Amino acid sequence: MEVYATKRLTMAALQDSLGEDVYLYPLSVTDLGQCSIALIRFEGARHLAAIGSGPIYDEFDGLVKGSIKVCPATYANRLTLNRYLPHTAPVANTKNRASIGLGDRLGEATGGHIKALADRDVYPIFAQQSIRELGFTHRTFCDVIDSAAWAVFAHGWTAAWGADGDHLKKEGDIANALRDGATMITLDSSDLIDNTVASLDGDGLAARYAALDPALRSGYEALYRDKEYQIGEVSITLDYDSLMRDILIYDKALDFMQSIWERQIKRQQRPIDFEISIDETATPTDPKSHLFIALELKRRHVVVSTLAPRFIGEFQKGIDYKGDLALFEADLVLHDAIAKHFGYRLSIHSGSDKFSIFPILARVIASPFHVKTAGTNWLEAMRLVALKDPGLYRRMHEHALKRFGDATAFYHVTTDLGAIKALGEVSDEALVSYLDDDNARQLLHITYGYLLLDEDGHGKRLFYDEFFGLLQREESLYQSLLASHIKTHLDLLSFT
Repeated sequence: MEVYATKRLTMAALQDSLGEDVYLYPLSVTDLGQCSIALIRFEGARHLAAIGSGPIYDEFDGLVKGSIKVCPATYANRLTLNRYLPHTAPVANTKNRASIGLGDRLGEATGGHIKALADRDVYPIFAQQSIRELGFTHRTFCDVIDSAAWAVFAHGWTAAWGADGDHLKKEGDIANALRDGATMITLDSSDLIDNTVASLDGDGLAARYAALDPALRSGYEALYRDKEYQIGEVSITLDYDSLMRDILIYDKALDFMQSIWERQIKRQQRPIDFEISIDETATPTDPKSHLFIALELKRRHVVVSTLAPRFIGEFQKGIDYKGDLALFEADLVLHDAIAKHFGYRLSIHSGSDKFSIFPILARVIASPFHVKTAGTNWLEAMRLVALKDPGLYRRMHEHALKRFGDATAFYHVTTDLGAIKALGEVSDEALVSYLDDDNARQLLHITYGYLLLDEDGHGKRLFYDEFFGLLQREESLYQSLLASHIKTHLDLLSFT
């Protein structure tokens, strides 16, 4: 589209039409034909402002105030923005670059993520949410993409970015995410992975295996029993016991993976990054199991972009890795070799704050890989609360303690509440230290849904209005806190 000088949208023009209570995101000011547009914050919400004339001016839905057309940051207006500025729409990572998932539970974090990513050669997934997170925040996947797209426009991001329907388990949810614009689907087949098999002894394993359909058993055995595979510099044999376990554990999950590929992903008219997640299991993924799954996906013609095993050790929310680093590295070497052999990238889930393993990932995985973060942007928002509104922080912390037991139904953590210093022993100035304590971090991390949505006896949310009001007033500081935190991740991962 031809771009040329017009009557440009300026702060003076905005204030003349809307008054002093307006903030202009300067990097968003864009001239398109006879129209100049920008993102503003006005009356407590983000809007697109337009001045001038022409098709783009007419297509945005809004109200004219003085010389300015003020258009709410809605889904429909976002689609119009995407048509005229295609870089504001998510796309797939078709070149398989190193990538990072930067979930934003609040719809306020993408500006900080963009600051962190300046001059970095890494593909960002700005919009990343699971069904569980959407349920906890009462958002839709459209809301998530909308927030990311408006932030991309606001902060002048013009490179490609993606949107991940994360940890989706149901075909209907996958179809909805694709309809809403997801460019990546992370398929979580954990409901079809039989976790009871791992604990069976030899007799129990043989008995359970013998109960399977004979044709299914003979088909798998003809393909894989006692076969040796050279994977890079490593030789791996699918011995009979391992094969029996893997068939029992993963057969139904593999059928589901194939079905989703054929019915949903393959039929799309645009590129989609398809990730297989097998990390939500009771035990770590044995490299032999990874090899079996990779062989089956290839045989079934399922094309995956990334695959997430469950690595050894603990990947708990919001804190560093728990486990033996040498054992983790040895395990990673095997999983990386399998991924390279079959032509997809490794994906590391619950990657927030796993600082001790980031240098290992960078050193071992020579090819690009994917790391998922999510809740750490919520914790940086709580850091902001501790710094700027100690009273609000104290009330939220107290409520988190009351709700912690409920939250543990959804998250595996080893938090010791008794080790968290009582609020009465901590000064206002020292409240921010809670964000550097593993137990307090997990307390705040897993209770976010209750802190956002719980109500008082009159149906009013306890903290929602104060919390988001603070984020808006301190938007610049929140972005700086979050950018600094994410930069630490990027530096240690060698995403430079």
